[in-house]
Amino acid sequence: EVAAALERLRMVVNKGVGRGFYNAVEADAALGRISNAPVEGFHDREYVTEAVFEDLEVKAEVLADLDRICPPDCVIASNTSTIPISTLASQMSPQRRERFIGTHYFSPVSRMRLVEVVAGFDTGGATVATALRICAGVGKTPIRIKDVAGFAVNRMLHVFLIEAVRLVEEGVATPEDIDTACRLGLGHPISPFELMDATTSSLCLQAQEIMQEAYGERFRPRPLLKQRVRAGLVGGRKSRGWRT
Repeated sequence: EVAAALERLRMVVNKGVGRGFYNAVEADAALGRISNAPVEGFHDREYVTEAVFEDLEVKAEVLADLDRICPPDCVIASNTSTIPISTLASQMSPQRRERFIGTHYFSPVSRMRLVEVVAGFDTGGATVATALRICAGVGKTPIRIKDVAGFAVNRMLHVFLIEAVRLVEEGVATPEDIDTACRLGLGHPISPFELMDATTSSLCLQAQEIMQEAYGERFRPRPLLKQRVRAGLVGGRKSRGWRT
């Protein structure tokens, strides 16, 4: 699985070179900095970002390992997109929570500049400053967001996606025409159904269920989205989606 992930990353970077987003020298240098190391090798790290699957149990297991292995002064950041940071912090030792923070990058990370920086109840000011500095240092634009489910961008995004699916359910327009309307009428560089196919409908459904639990009916996933996920029509690289 690690080898497959590295190969996919190489394909993404090479595609970016072909489209002029960065040059081949930069791409080779970036890929050369990536190594596959067991978590036990993190015993001397100063800053670690967790970016595993958006599932509380999966993240809790990885964060517990990092908490145990990383040195006491190491800052641990989570790339969660919807789970509150204080919820994840509860899976770690009390001594670590001051040095735990959320840094939500956006896909594709190689091109999207925004990072939501989210402090939990116990996150220290020095940890926030470190995260902001590191994000800015790698060319990102960090913004401070309160620790709430879905943070800011996903709360706005999923209201939009839910309404897009509702329009299809009601026969108002096809996914293709809605995407065209968003690109040409709203100036969106990537349209809602293209986005759901790229990130997968299953991930969208999971995010909406997390936010429905937090905020109620306004984030209730549409029946058509649930039906398509149950049918395996989730998009991504290996499955049919709305447009693929």
